[in-house]
Amino acid sequence: QVQVVESGGGLVQAGGSLRLSCTASGLSFDAYAMAWFRQAPGKEREGISRISWNHGRTNYADSVKGRFTISRDDAKNTLYLQMNTLKPEDTGLYYCAAAKVPGRDGQWPLSEKDFTFGGQGTQVTVSS
Repeated sequence: QVQVVESGGGLVQAGGSLRLSCTASGLSFDAYAMAWFRQAPGKEREGISRISWNHGRTNYADSVKGRFTISRDDAKNTLYLQMNTLKPEDTGLYYCAAAKVPGRDGQWPLSEKDFTFGGQGTQVTVSS
């Protein structure tokens, strides 16, 4: 069973930065594409970034492109999301997720049906 622990969220002023981490267990981490999703208050969860299982190919939603950077350390089973120039609209609960099928990145834009969520998320609040 895939389990993840997200951390690094917090309260930050607009224009600030945060680095989220996600440590995964219960899977051969380096064989799986990983992704970050977020859920803003009153809105549905949306996929914002993905990193492929090999070669580190990355994708970003337009809302975060140029400000967020996804990366992974397979030796540590850890996924990261560096978030810069944060905006109040970035406020939400951030989740990491593992692709359901090893060796497959899934579709883009991201679909929740392609990923497994195993954690509680980490809250990011950006004040104006």
